[in-house]
Amino acid sequence: MIDVHCHLEQEEYEKNRNEIIRKCMEEGLKGIITCCAHPDDLELTLELVKKYPMFIFATVSLHPEYIKDFDDSSVDEYFERISSVKNLIVGIGETGLDYFWVKEDEWREKQKQLFIKHLMLAEKLRKPIIVHSRNAFDDTIEILETYNVKRVHWHMFGAHHLWRRVVDNGWYISLGPIIQRSKKHRKIARDCPLENILTETDSPWFGNGKRGTPLNVIKVVEKIAEIKKLSVEEVASVTTKNAIVFFNLPID
Repeated sequence: MIDVHCHLEQEEYEKNRNEIIRKCMEEGLKGIITCCAHPDDLELTLELVKKYPMFIFATVSLHPEYIKDFDDSSVDEYFERISSVKNLIVGIGETGLDYFWVKEDEWREKQKQLFIKHLMLAEKLRKPIIVHSRNAFDDTIEILETYNVKRVHWHMFGAHHLWRRVVDNGWYISLGPIIQRSKKHRKIARDCPLENILTETDSPWFGNGKRGTPLNVIKVVEKIAEIKKLSVEEVASVTTKNAIVFFNLPID
């Protein structure tokens, strides 16, 4: 099993980050993809990739939630740094649109511009894009289709009305622990082909009141198997292969 989206750089892991990673290795996870979504977290993220080669991988971006905190010059500088470490990352993201935290039309438009800049960066570096979309599903898919983006992982996908378009575009979605309590996400798990599904935890969040860890991906796989009436082994095998192929991970 592979957790394709978590945030190991978060302060919730400060006290025992390495212990958690080692436990994930001992429990049989094949890999973890941690998402750096703020410039301040980049160096720690890269340290983890170097410390745990062939097990921890990274995607990098500026989360749309932070749109008001960075001017164009700061973004360009950050993107230059990302480009310089392209061999240490497997994707660009999470990036996209967040209309939950950002309400003003002016700033939503700037989110769109930043999203497009990420798409251009991903194309330049030949990396897949990892999409964040909250309360902005239709605008998000319109931009992705307008720019004809091919390698898309839609993180924590929650737009049931768009799942068929996602599949038709050849994109992947990831499902996380929210499927344990959300009817909407269980319907997505039911209807979306397993061949287009990845598994994630978005930890340290979604831990049912506790700090989440990448090990919660096991529960996600079990729930998908239950919903689809498949064996846990089949779901684990297919979603793991999906992740390896999509992110071009150097693991068996």
